[in-house]
Amino acid sequence: QVQLVESGGGLVQPGGSLRLSCAASGSLFSLNAMGWYRQAPGKQRERVAGITSVGFRNYADSVKGRFTISRDNAKNTVYLQMNSLKPEDTAVSYCNAYKADLTFGSWGQGTQVTVSS
Repeated sequence: QVQLVESGGGLVQPGGSLRLSCAASGSLFSLNAMGWYRQAPGKQRERVAGITSVGFRNYADSVKGRFTISRDNAKNTVYLQMNSLKPEDTAVSYCNAYKADLTFGSWGQGTQVTVSS
């Protein structure tokens, strides 16, 4: 099973930027779609961005145009560049391998993203 370690979160002001990294283990990393998920307090975890094994990307409407997902298969790492951050982006962010609505890896500790003035 894919194991994941997220990093790069922090506290930023509205309009600021953060770049999240997800280091993955598992020999099948390059064959899986990878996604970034977030969970705000009191809300359900949702996928905000995904990238397939061949590089096709998808985004939730709430982050489209502001976030960019990318992957480096040689480093077993997926990234999320977050620009123009809003307070409603405040959440714990996680990465995972996915197919449709199913995830395959163990959830990591996540990384906290806080957007506040």
